[in-house]
Amino acid sequence: MSRIGKKPVSVPQGVTATVDGQTVTAKGPKGELKFVVNEEVLVKMDDGQIAVEPRDQSKAARSKWGMSRTQIVNILNGVKEGFEKKLEINGVGYRAAMQGKNLQLALGFSHDVVYETPQGITIAVPKPTEITVSGIDKQQVGQVAAEIRKYRGPEPYKGKGVKYAEERIVRKVGKKK
Repeated sequence: MSRIGKKPVSVPQGVTATVDGQTVTAKGPKGELKFVVNEEVLVKMDDGQIAVEPRDQSKAARSKWGMSRTQIVNILNGVKEGFEKKLEINGVGYRAAMQGKNLQLALGFSHDVVYETPQGITIAVPKPTEITVSGIDKQQVGQVAAEIRKYRGPEPYKGKGVKYAEERIVRKVGKKK
């Protein structure tokens, strides 16, 4: 039984939400997002709250119940406040810079890596060793941050590479002479 799915989602102030069949649409100060709820889950809106419940007690319906509610919460928060992921770059000569709308990364390769910024995402480089990825779609923000991190993930000996700001790297001890 989903404990998350039981709670109704209240629509925050400044956000307009509509439920049309299985589609939940949210409009807010940052933009507009839509989420199509799975057919096995029933979604209803009454007096400023969105309720989600499974159509039957099958395992598939119950497993999609809590996830659907969480996706609705994410689109409501996204159009109101947006989401942000911070990345840090560690290593001698490793740095980032914006080149128009593209992110240019110097990560120790023979050439710089150029990452093209997708639509709906904003990438900022406040310092050469910090990257901030922001947008209204939580999944897309996380995906872009993961793609940037994938170019040179942190290694366990010196911690060189691109890592999330809150990530803790477990270090290994090197060989002794």
